[in-house]
Amino acid sequence: MRSVVIIPARMASNRLPGKPLADIAGAPMIVHVWRRAVQAGVGPVVVAAGSQEIVEVVEAAGGRAVLTPPDLPSGSDRVFFALQSIDPNQDFGYVFNVQGDLPNLNPADLRVLEAGLGRKGAEIVTLAAEITDSSEAADPNVVKAVIAFDGDDDTSRTGRALYFTRARAPAGEGPLYHHIGLYGFERSALTRFVKLPPSRLELREKLEQLRALEAGMRIDVTLVDSIPLGVDTPADLATARRLIE
Repeated sequence: MRSVVIIPARMASNRLPGKPLADIAGAPMIVHVWRRAVQAGVGPVVVAAGSQEIVEVVEAAGGRAVLTPPDLPSGSDRVFFALQSIDPNQDFGYVFNVQGDLPNLNPADLRVLEAGLGRKGAEIVTLAAEITDSSEAADPNVVKAVIAFDGDDDTSRTGRALYFTRARAPAGEGPLYHHIGLYGFERSALTRFVKLPPSRLELREKLEQLRALEAGMRIDVTLVDSIPLGVDTPADLATARRLIE
């Protein structure tokens, strides 16, 4: 199936207002994310922009952006709105949701997502990486993926998500996995997902992906070796500037 990458971005952020336009090495953060998504080569890349300012900087860089209503409740809703705008004939069967605050995104991660959508029965695919910093284990800002891996040994890098949580999980000895907020959807799965009401566990954990699990949707997870930096605070922005410069 043909694929499209959509990057939701909005100016409102409690901890870092206006972050899509934050300068990193001479370019707005959203432009860095757009460039890296283009480098992945999985399909055309569109920014689902919550304001005209974001549209203008993306178009000035040579990209394509769709202005979305400012009151949409989530990034997934923004992605779905943009998808309907650019593809009314439903030519794209796979849709990738890439957060607009990942300026050092590894383009190869999108190709891993694309491969995951080729697995039989997968409706939604996402990524995780093994936690190597012990401080992350109890950090509620680090979302953990609880995964039922394929096969009977410890060599598998793919499996099904059983749960996502801000708590340390699962209990007992063994590795923990840091969830990476990149998603690939079968188009029909995205359509179903955005029409579902927020679920109880989603509201409790403040994790949108739990809505899909509570509705019985299948989310497959593939392990990757590194975690892109998510920029949520001024300190994160300073780190991103050091990494990219």
